[in-house]
Amino acid sequence: MNQRYIPRTLAVAAVLIVYSAPAHAMHIAEGILPVKWAGLWLLLSIPFLLIGVRELKRRGMGSPHYKALVGLVGAAVFIISCMPIPVPIVGSCSHPCGTGIAAIIIGPWVTVVVTSVALLLQALFMAHGGLSTFGADVFSMGVAGAFVGYGSFKLGTRLGMPVVIAAFLAGVTSDWATYFVTSIELSTALGTSASWSNMLAMILIAFMPTQIPLGIFEGFLAAGAYKFIYSRRPELLKSLDTSVSIGGVK
Repeated sequence: MNQRYIPRTLAVAAVLIVYSAPAHAMHIAEGILPVKWAGLWLLLSIPFLLIGVRELKRRGMGSPHYKALVGLVGAAVFIISCMPIPVPIVGSCSHPCGTGIAAIIIGPWVTVVVTSVALLLQALFMAHGGLSTFGADVFSMGVAGAFVGYGSFKLGTRLGMPVVIAAFLAGVTSDWATYFVTSIELSTALGTSASWSNMLAMILIAFMPTQIPLGIFEGFLAAGAYKFIYSRRPELLKSLDTSVSIGGVK
């Protein structure tokens, strides 16, 4: 390099360093959680992953089309969860998750598996989330999102709700559960025992402006997707024991 350009290059580098802004990573950013907390959430996630893999194998042997359906749902979760909306003060982003609709189509245990694959690919190739925070992201988005969404769907249908309304409820509660658990993960790691509740409240309030409408969006997405599949390939849902009659729903 010509020596006369060296001072200019150094000056530009200095300006970039001084005025650079932190990136808003998807999910929980790399390095946000201390090692002990990152390890705890990973340990809590592992049993769900192991059971999910076993469930995937079991269902795959019973239905030749199941693994193909899981692949399609996994791709949908990957794409849906790749739409970030930065939340500056909490070191994360708001985004739709797709785990609610996944749980009522392929089941919650297998949803944990496809979510973990999506999160791992995003961490490795897109700098979304991180490897150190992988367990926490799996637990909030995969475990909490899938099981709360699936539970809401089953409860809604048992209470006599039209299945489309139950699917809407699954999408909404799955999204909001993900961010409630994410807020707990962040507040327990970043706050002290005395300030934990204040930290949790602050993070929840920071998420609300973006996550409340995103949750409602996911509700409509889940309702539309479930009704679409039911009207064209109802046998896919019946084989998973997640289908109920949509009598009267047009």
